Amino acid sequence: MTTSRINKSETGLIGEILAKKFLRKKGYTIIEQNFRTKYSEMDLVVKKKDVLVFVEVRTKTSEYFGSPEETINKHKINRLVRSAQAYISYNQYSGNARIDAICIVLNPDASPNRITHYESITL
Repeated sequence: MTTSRINKSETGLIGEILAKKFLRKKGYTIIEQNFRTKYSEMDLVVKKKDVLVFVEVRTKTSEYFGSPEETINKHKINRLVRSAQAYISYNQYSGNARIDAICIVLNPDASPNRITHYESITL
């Protein structure tokens, strides 16, 4: 499959699959995928040791029109924070938590060209 033939939702799905593999290799346990709240959707909810991590996955087929990092703005982070708070409240979680981002750029064959993990993204 080449990236010129995949649509936006397929690109996102490929990115989430790659992000899960990447995180598992780094010792994270996948708790949930595509957890929806009224604020937004959490791509991944993972845990490593005693820290619950909400992961926003941003995937692009090229950086010609900008990087995946550039798609994470103040509005998106605010929605992620509200969703994380809702998840924590709903699950009565009282431990440490943070929001991370994984930015992925795909090669034409849909393999990863670049995967970058940003821990504790904030405004």
